Amino acid sequence: MESKLIRVFAGSEITVNLLKAELEQEGIPSNVVNEYEQSNFRGFSTGTPYSVDLYILDSDFEKAEPIVKEFLKINKM
Repeated sequence: MESKLIRVFAGSEITVNLLKAELEQEGIPSNVVNEYEQSNFRGFSTGTPYSVDLYILDSDFEKAEPIVKEFLKINKM
């Protein structure tokens, strides 16, 4: 079965990077997608600077879910 990427969080670049660091401490690789910066680099603007997405493999979801929930609880999101 092929794993696919799923979005587990969206927010500012700072909060996404904080959660990314927590997931990586637990051995869960993640991928940050910042469409705002990517589109600016290409010469046009879409989205907002506060809309950054964090993706993980669906096979890591069970391990990541409690970390994400605790992060949301602590950061009151």
